[in-house]
Amino acid sequence: MRDAIFHILFVWYPYVALTAFLLGSLIRFDREQYSWRASSSQMLRKKQLAWGSNLFHGGILFLFLGHAAGLLTPKFIYTLFITVEQKQLIAVIAGGLAGLVCFVGLSLLLHRRLYDARIRVTSTYMDLAVLIILWVQLSLGLITLPFSLAHSDGSVMLTLAHWAQGILTLQPVDATTLQGLAFPYLAHLVLGMTIFLIFPFSRLVHVWSAPVWYLGRRGYQVVRSRRPLGAPGVKPSPTQAAE
Repeated sequence: MRDAIFHILFVWYPYVALTAFLLGSLIRFDREQYSWRASSSQMLRKKQLAWGSNLFHGGILFLFLGHAAGLLTPKFIYTLFITVEQKQLIAVIAGGLAGLVCFVGLSLLLHRRLYDARIRVTSTYMDLAVLIILWVQLSLGLITLPFSLAHSDGSVMLTLAHWAQGILTLQPVDATTLQGLAFPYLAHLVLGMTIFLIFPFSRLVHVWSAPVWYLGRRGYQVVRSRRPLGAPGVKPSPTQAAE
């Protein structure tokens, strides 16, 4: 029975979550573009939002890239530069710091949404569910840090990387290899896959529309005054003058 549960959770469930993540995002973009937004409430409690949002987004971006690189980089590549033990230590220190930053930011955002009546009215059940799931996921990630320090040889990291790489290469490993892991690791994996599963049904889809192009934009923003050209203090722009 235990083997069957692990097979469902760590062999079948990842593909269900990834399929929902990709196809669900595509279908929502095609059919419900008007709902493709972050639904910001920045007009309310601006200061708390600014702190919470910046800390959360900075931390979560670092964690996502760190997890992707740490789990999906083949061992024969990174061992050209560092040992497995060194990689484990870097992951614990860097991931722990980024996790704490992200946790503080997310806690501010969750507190703001739960305890401000005006913001809570504009929130959906999915908005609250996503924030709570992310908060629990971050908590589980921080809880795994002492377990990782206890396995400084990197054995757990190698087991997790082998599992993740097997999923993406369509060569899933035997799920029984994960049975020796501590519960926080297993819960962290399952909840992480669940986030991918609910992604298309929440405001998280705005991640796909992150304005990365904005960093490399060229030219200036053209700002036109709403006042008529003849009004005092309004000078015609070069474009308007040419006309």
